[in-house]
Amino acid sequence: METMSHWERVYATRLPDAVSWYQPHAELSLDLIRRIAAGPGTRIIDVGGGASTLVDDLLAGGIGEVTVLDISAAALQLAQNRLGDAAARVRWITGDITGVELAPAAYDIWHDRAVFHFLTDPADRAAYVAQVRRAVRPGGHVIVAAFGPEGPAQCSGLPVVRYEPGQLHAQFGGQFELLNHLSEAHRTPSGSIQQFVYCHCVLH
Repeated sequence: METMSHWERVYATRLPDAVSWYQPHAELSLDLIRRIAAGPGTRIIDVGGGASTLVDDLLAGGIGEVTVLDISAAALQLAQNRLGDAAARVRWITGDITGVELAPAAYDIWHDRAVFHFLTDPADRAAYVAQVRRAVRPGGHVIVAAFGPEGPAQCSGLPVVRYEPGQLHAQFGGQFELLNHLSEAHRTPSGSIQQFVYCHCVLH
């Protein structure tokens, strides 16, 4: 509840384009998803999607059946208001990814940009990975982005864990085959640069 309250305060007091992780378009994530999506029937979950515009671009491109999950109801409401009638085409879930109940083998693509690095407790990371194993179908794809070794040590007033690509992949274990990893120099709305590392895996 404390974590949820924190993120509700963030989205209640800051504009969506003022938070440090804001991107006008999640271009790298969108490109990775486009490469592996099989068409409009591809089931995609954007974990920690919040007020991100990734869902807008997925819908505009006819890419997949999209679920957006976030711990903040206020963040999801911002996205729904922006989408208007198109919001009805998305499944919205408010909940903590370490504890929310997701259906087994429900998704072809799991996407997370900037949730995993907030999981500083090993038990929370284990719970997250267990969710991925349960909710992604065998052969499904997992795209997770977190702060790289040169990224900030804190974000939104909270501590984070920074990862080399190999370290990030190692959190998931042998069931996850690493297909690719990428680095992104993200420019925040204030003009600073944050290093993100993306790992793209397939679940066996």
